[in-house]
Amino acid sequence: MAFQQALSGLNTSSKAIDATSHNIANSSTVGYKASSAHFADVYAASLNGSGASQIGIGANLAAVQQQFTQGNITATNNPLDISINGAGFFRMDQNGATTYTRSGQFHLDKNGYIVNDQSLRLTGYPALSGIIVPTTPQPLQISASDLAPQATGLNQSSSFNGVKANLNLDSRQSVPASAWVDGGAAASTTAFTPDPQTYNYSTALSIYDTLGNPHTMTFYFRKTANVGEWEVYSNVDGTTNLNNGAAGPIGTLTFNTSGAIASGNPMNISINVDNVMTSLGETNGALGTQTFPIDFTGTTQFGNPFGTNRLEQDGYAAGNLVGLSVGSDGIIQGRYSNGQTFAQGQIVLANFTNPNGLQSLGNNQWSESSNSGPALVGAPNTSSLGVLSASTVEESNVDLTAELVNLITQQRNYQANAQSIKTQDQVMQTLVNLR
Repeated sequence: MAFQQALSGLNTSSKAIDATSHNIANSSTVGYKASSAHFADVYAASLNGSGASQIGIGANLAAVQQQFTQGNITATNNPLDISINGAGFFRMDQNGATTYTRSGQFHLDKNGYIVNDQSLRLTGYPALSGIIVPTTPQPLQISASDLAPQATGLNQSSSFNGVKANLNLDSRQSVPASAWVDGGAAASTTAFTPDPQTYNYSTALSIYDTLGNPHTMTFYFRKTANVGEWEVYSNVDGTTNLNNGAAGPIGTLTFNTSGAIASGNPMNISINVDNVMTSLGETNGALGTQTFPIDFTGTTQFGNPFGTNRLEQDGYAAGNLVGLSVGSDGIIQGRYSNGQTFAQGQIVLANFTNPNGLQSLGNNQWSESSNSGPALVGAPNTSSLGVLSASTVEESNVDLTAELVNLITQQRNYQANAQSIKTQDQVMQTLVNLR
């Protein structure tokens, strides 16, 4: 029976060498998880049950288990190379069939889908107008369309609408020597240049019409004879067309004795883009009138020099996609030439109660099985799922030194089992030669 025992030992040692060699061959494979061969002893069934003198009949391969431990993270130059730090698998789609992988080497195909080297599509939550919509995961597609412009003050769905200004108006200033001269409606079609002797301070920013054309809006601040009171004037592109050419300030800010705004905030203004362009001898076809608020929250009147702490607006010009970035939460941000960023989708991860129950498909892919349990899908960094890192890949978790030592060990085991066959052969030869 020693022949059978030794043959089973040769077979198991060979399988162990196969598993080790497979690990060594994939020591540089991104996302690969090392596997180890597990063996069990074999005993013949006995009609009378087991006995103290029972001798086994060898060994067999019990299982090949993969080690789902974290591999090292290495930086790359591809923004769509993505690694998982922690638990979870990328969820891939191939014509409706779902597979799972730890290899995050992705790129865009000709249709804008994020795919791997086998053209399987990465899945996640889609984005609608830059807003992530958690729903059934679907293949992520990057839109190559230009980003439409947004007019200042027309972003009604946002908490930020219009212009925000945070300034300090110097309380030590005197009332300007000259009175403010405003041509009013009669001057709405003529260029207008305010006299520096009529105001204390000015600042400007770009605003946008409905076609994304920029216009320069300038604010002028004039201190009045009333304590803590400042008049705010404005013009667009150097014309007097503001509030349909109405004369006077667009509003008045009043400050209390602590230097904080007491009244006058916010201010609403109305710009007739058609008249502005007519004043400049041009036309552009944008929406005629834009009305939006000017929010001076945080503006102060302290005894410090004039200063602009914040001056921004919610409009922007049209833009085209110039790059992508992926956050640790899996949200893919599109970067546009106009400086805006919009979410294109969110990568989801899947985890399993028993990852070793997954069925290996090759090409760094696994499929769900009854032993793995159902996939638990969610956004990165939620529940037990790991976080993502862009421009990095997860290396194989193979310990090359340990595998080489294992190879030597299994080689010795193989030689020892071969020696058992040789010994049994010598015993059999002795029996044959008896006379």
